[in-house]
Amino acid sequence: MFTVIKRSLSLNSSIIFFVAFVFSILIPVAVSADDIDGKSIIADIEKRLWGKTSQGTYKMTISTAYWKRTLSLSVFMQRPDKSFIRILSPAKEAGVGSLRIKNEMWNYLPKIERVVKVPPSMMLQSWMGSDFTNDDLVKESSMINDYTHEITSTPVDDNIALGNEPAYQIISIPKPNAPVVWGKLVYVVRKSDLMPLSFNYFDERGRLIKSLTFSNVREIEGRQIPTRWEMRSTDKPKNATVFELVDITFDKPIPKRVFTLRNLRGR
Repeated sequence: MFTVIKRSLSLNSSIIFFVAFVFSILIPVAVSADDIDGKSIIADIEKRLWGKTSQGTYKMTISTAYWKRTLSLSVFMQRPDKSFIRILSPAKEAGVGSLRIKNEMWNYLPKIERVVKVPPSMMLQSWMGSDFTNDDLVKESSMINDYTHEITSTPVDDNIALGNEPAYQIISIPKPNAPVVWGKLVYVVRKSDLMPLSFNYFDERGRLIKSLTFSNVREIEGRQIPTRWEMRSTDKPKNATVFELVDITFDKPIPKRVFTLRNLRGR
């Protein structure tokens, strides 16, 4: 029983934080070229998290050399501190729910009809062999406060091309005593419209550990959004976690009852 609960906690806490993280870097920014700097770009991205609210359906596929698994998710988010997720399929996980309010998180496990609060000890665990940990995803929401941000001035760094598109490289370095696990985080943002192209994780020794890349940009409700995100680890090149947007609605009111333990239980 403990093993089932532990795995479900890891799976669902990772899902909700994964969604939170992905949307924190989706929306094209509107920073004036005259005022552009690393912090302003990231601050504007944070400011535009899902507009005021977002609600939609997503598909997450995790692949390794030996197996492949896909989840369908229903997601509700309200900036800056409320998120709710319900797994729609496959049948084995259908009904599982995750609720986050500020720094607290709960999971509902329908097979045992229990709501379980996620403990801090679960934050460093990976999700079903993927390249995401709970800590990775939670900490991205505090990037502005926990990191310093700089667009590098050297020609190579300041004109990184991804897919032959000129791009900015924004280097984020942890502030002293910041409660983070990464030694450096690097955004690659297209110069023409400040669309995020990739997000890269480095350890304290400066080694690239994993990269998240964005593709399939399309317009949704007047927003240009990359609708496919793929995470790959440098030490597991055959593994990939792909997150795809199915549908989404921005800035529509979400009933307060959505972000409650009662709703988490499906009541």
